[in-house]
Amino acid sequence: MNVSAIARRVGIDRKTVRKYIERGLEPPSYGPREPRARRLTPFEAYLRQRVAAYPGLTASRLLREIREYGYGGGYTAVTDFLREVRPRPVPPFEVRFETPPGEQAQVDFAQFEVIFADEPSVVRKVWLFSLVLGYSRLIWARYVAHQDLQTVLRCHMAAFAALGGVPREVLYDRMKTAVIGEDHEAHIVYNRALIDFAGHYGFTRRPAVPTAPRPRERSNGRSAISARTSSSPARFAISTS
Repeated sequence: MNVSAIARRVGIDRKTVRKYIERGLEPPSYGPREPRARRLTPFEAYLRQRVAAYPGLTASRLLREIREYGYGGGYTAVTDFLREVRPRPVPPFEVRFETPPGEQAQVDFAQFEVIFADEPSVVRKVWLFSLVLGYSRLIWARYVAHQDLQTVLRCHMAAFAALGGVPREVLYDRMKTAVIGEDHEAHIVYNRALIDFAGHYGFTRRPAVPTAPRPRERSNGRSAISARTSSSPARFAISTS
C-alpha cells in the first residue's frame, strides 16, 4: 500500500504518513497496568486477624469496626474480601448408627425393569425385597414379581430361615403392604396380618425414619434403597430345571 492509499485510509495528510514512515513503524507496547488502590487495602490485615480469631463474625459487624478506624468504602468490598480469607467450616463428624448383634434389621423394596432371555422384546417390572441386618450389614434379598402382603410375609420367612434367627425389631419404610396409614395421634398403623406375623415370630415393628442418626444408612450403600437409582434394565435367564 503506497503513501497516498494509507493517507486516504486513515484520513490524514500524506506528509504526516511519510513522517511516521521515516521514523520507523513499531507496534505499541503496553506494560502491566498499575493496580488500582483499594480503599479496603489498609484494613485487610485487620480483617484477616479478626476472622482468624473469630470465624463467625459477620461482614456487617466487621464493616462497623473498620468504619470506626476510617474505612469509607462499601459493604460489597468487605464481603468479597471475607469470602476469600474466611476459614472454611470443617464439617462435623457424623455419629454412625450402630446396633448390637441380633437387635435390628430393615426391610425395603426396590423396583427394577428387566428383560428376560425368553422374551427379549418385553420389558417387565420386578421387585427386590431386601432385609439388612443392622449390626453386620449382611443383606438377604430376593427378586419377586409382586409386592403383595403374601409375598412380603413369605420373604420374611425365607430370610429368617436363611439367617438362622429373628432380629428383635424390624424397621419398615412406608411400604403399602406393611403400613396402612396413621391414626389421629400420627402413630403408624400397621397391617393386621403383619402385626400377627410379628407376634408369632417375636419381633417388634418400627418405622424407618430418615433423620439423625439416619438408620436408613445402616446398609452401608448395599441396601435395595440405593438400587432405585438404576436406570439400565437387568437381564435374567429363567431356569427350567
